[in-house]
Formats: sequence, structure tokens, C-alpha cells
Amino acid sequence: MLAAALVIGLAAPAAAEKFDLSTLSCKQFLSSSKDDITITLAWLDAYYRDEDDPPIIDTERLEANTKKLAQYCSENPNVGVITAADKLFD
Repeated sequence: MLAAALVIGLAAPAAAEKFDLSTLSCKQFLSSSKDDITITLAWLDAYYRDEDDPPIIDTERLEANTKKLAQYCSENPNVGVITAADKLFD
């Protein structure tokens, strides 16, 4: 259901936006809108999976990773969100 909502949300031309995660700081990430945070977390979840992992969204894992990233970013606001994710999820 989350994937369908993301697709529908991304398909709307008025909501079109680009996210450059390579330049996004933890502070910017935490101050983003709820929708932007959700999209970013979904992308990170997929990006840090093994290539052979089944196409399953594990909401418990996603929630745990969200808490880890939020905690790390709140303690390290100047660190890039990708740097934080590399440290936590790689």
C-alpha cells in the first residue's frame, strides 16, 4: 500500500521534486516534510538491501532503521544523510 501511495504521489506533476541525497544533511532531512522523509526512507531501505533480497517491504525493519537514522541525525545534524545511512545500514 505504501508503494502504491508513493507511485501515485510521485506521478502528480504538481508534486514533482528532485532529491539530491548526496548533498542532504541530517539537519535538512529531519526538517523535511513528512512526505519527503517517507520517500527518502523508502529509497534508503531499497538502496541498502542486498541485490538478491526478495521484493518485500519489512515494516518492522523500516521502523527500526528509521529510529536509528533519526537518533543518529539528531546527534549529528551536520553529517550527510547518506554518510549516516552508510554508517548505520551498510
